[in-house]
Parts: sequence; structure tokens; C-alpha cells
Amino acid sequence: MHRLLLPLVAAGLVAAAPGARSAEAGQGRAIALIDFHYLDTSGEPRDQTAEHRTRLEVFMSGLARDVSAGERFRLVSPRCTPKPCTLVGSPMPELVAAARNAGADLLLVGGIHKMSTLVQWAKVEVVDLRTGRVVFEKLYTFRGDSDEAWRRAETFIAGQVLALPPS
Repeated sequence: MHRLLLPLVAAGLVAAAPGARSAEAGQGRAIALIDFHYLDTSGEPRDQTAEHRTRLEVFMSGLARDVSAGERFRLVSPRCTPKPCTLVGSPMPELVAAARNAGADLLLVGGIHKMSTLVQWAKVEVVDLRTGRVVFEKLYTFRGDSDEAWRRAETFIAGQVLALPPS
């Protein structure tokens, strides 16, 4: 997955024109959060699609809540056609344009890949829409496929995003 995400981001940034509006003083930087993609290649015999969909929804809600909880970031919602805005559902240039049109300074994208019964990867990138540069790119591993494992991963990732240096 990590080989797929960066080229998508790079292609989108080259194709989209710069010019996102900055967040107003005191409101924090505007950040657009695109729903993460989920891929399960663990080969487990039991179908866990519904469980993973629910966990991903809870993960995304928690990430949005935690990243925008303080004064550092202000969450903005890009509008994509067709809905929702996802790396799988929309070409990267459209995601970048939608984020910019929503007034975002930053775009947060990612995905989660279940490799095995015990190991999942979470790939996260933050793009500065004013410069077109990837300012944060990390690949995390987390153990387990339980509500608790997902919650811990989300909390850790949100903390990492919040620790981004101000620009």
C-alpha cells in the first residue's frame, strides 16, 4: 500500500494548481481529512468485512475528533463527486482540488492494510496544499484486530499529526 499512496499524492499535486486559503488567525490551520482506505490480505477464513468497516468508521471519527480537538487544526470537509472523498473513489487531483476548495491548508490521507491475523499497517501522509509538499509521511504497524488495537492506533496517529511543526 505504501508504494501506491505516495505516487497518487505526487500525481495529484503536480496536476492541481496551488493556492489554498490559510486558516484565519486563532482558528488553527485548516485540515481536510480524507477517509482512509482499508485492505485485508490476511487470508483469514471468516469474513470480517462488516467489522472492519465499523472499525474504520470509528477510527476516522476518532481521528477527526482528536486532530481538531485543540486550537492547532480546524477540520474542513471537502466535497467530492461522487461522494465520499476517498483515495479509491476519486483521483488524487480531484481530492487536492476539493480540499483546496474547502479552504484547507493541509490534506490528511492514508490507509490501513491488514497483513496477517496479528499485524496491520497504517500509512499516513499530510500534504501542505500551499507548497504541494508532503510534510508528514509515516508507516505504522499495530498488532491485533480488536476495537482496542484500532483505538490505540488512532490515538497514537492523531498525536503524531498534532506534533507536526507549525509552518
